[in-house]
Amino acid sequence: MAPWLTIVGIGEDGFNGLGKQARRALLQAGKVFGGPRQLDLLPHCIRAERLSWPSPFSLAPVLALRGEPVCVLASGDPMLYGVGASLARQVDSSELRVLSSPSSYSLAAARLGWPLQDVVTLSVVARPLAAVAAHLYSGQRLLVLSNDGDSPAALAELLRARGFAPSRISVLEHLGGAAERRIDGEASDWNPGAIAALNLVAIECRAAADAPRLSPLAGLPDSAFRHDGQITKRDVRAITLARLAPQPGELLWDVGAGSGSIGIEWMRAHPSCRALAIEADEGRQQLIEHNRDALGVPGLQLVCGRAPQALEGLERPDAIFIGGGVTREGVLDTCWAQLRPGGRLVANAVTLQSETLLMSWRAQHGGELTRIHIAQAQPLGEFDTWRQALPITLLDVVKPLDA
Repeated sequence: MAPWLTIVGIGEDGFNGLGKQARRALLQAGKVFGGPRQLDLLPHCIRAERLSWPSPFSLAPVLALRGEPVCVLASGDPMLYGVGASLARQVDSSELRVLSSPSSYSLAAARLGWPLQDVVTLSVVARPLAAVAAHLYSGQRLLVLSNDGDSPAALAELLRARGFAPSRISVLEHLGGAAERRIDGEASDWNPGAIAALNLVAIECRAAADAPRLSPLAGLPDSAFRHDGQITKRDVRAITLARLAPQPGELLWDVGAGSGSIGIEWMRAHPSCRALAIEADEGRQQLIEHNRDALGVPGLQLVCGRAPQALEGLERPDAIFIGGGVTREGVLDTCWAQLRPGGRLVANAVTLQSETLLMSWRAQHGGELTRIHIAQAQPLGEFDTWRQALPITLLDVVKPLDA
């Protein structure tokens, strides 16, 4: 089928900034969809019916016109945090054309002299601001698409709260248009006055001397989490996550999540990693909610309930960690049944009863058992000695592909 749908990326310079193909598609279209701001950029010579997106947003009006000449307007590059990506999931590539303009990221990088391949690009357009926290490292450069004129101040507050008050901020308004403006400042005393709703925030991350050092690798310090003592400790957590082996796009069940530390570090491994934290205790649920936002993974989904009952109906995972309730009847078997073929199951045991259960379960399903002993140097009078933490027995098993 010949392309009937054309997605046109339009910048602040409007119709005059479009190429010949994009202009021709708009002139030949029967209907043009877009936001009010984008539709207002079109000249009177465009005779197509102009249709604003419905509220709540839906692609249904476009999809209902399949086969008719339709144009959709998007800002800059439609395939970069744009409607083009959504439509491409619904319309076969043979039926659609995408005619891009420079993205806001490209324009901002050009204005700032930043090599775009060395920059982290983010969006807080209808997305949680807390996700930016996962990318705060001294020397890192961020380009963040704003949700509105309040976003720059909110980002400055986030930087101050996370120990990055010395960071440099540049707000670029109306990129590529006649009203383009740049405002520079520092997060520590950011107060530039009114900001246009259409803006992008550039951040040069600079950590304060007392900022916590949070690596993207597994094994964050225990102090990075709020917890009630029920937390997989730092060294054991790093070993556990190495066995879980997160990969992009995979889903983890963190069963008996406690403070949510395993699920949180799983999601910090890659932006597309997902996790469900299953926790029955109300106080610990609140700790998980705090920790996921503070450590930049607000997408971690909290499941309030006790395994195995709370596992019913959940999306099947690629990996499962059982940190609490391993001896509860049906937990191991339910987790194993729901785990995708080729998935990894890791369970930690501290008590003799839970260790015995893991040994018995391994006899049926295979896997590896590892005993972890951690000791730390602590004062003993005028001297120091080793203080041994409780040993951990770790079961690591991969589900066969034909299971």
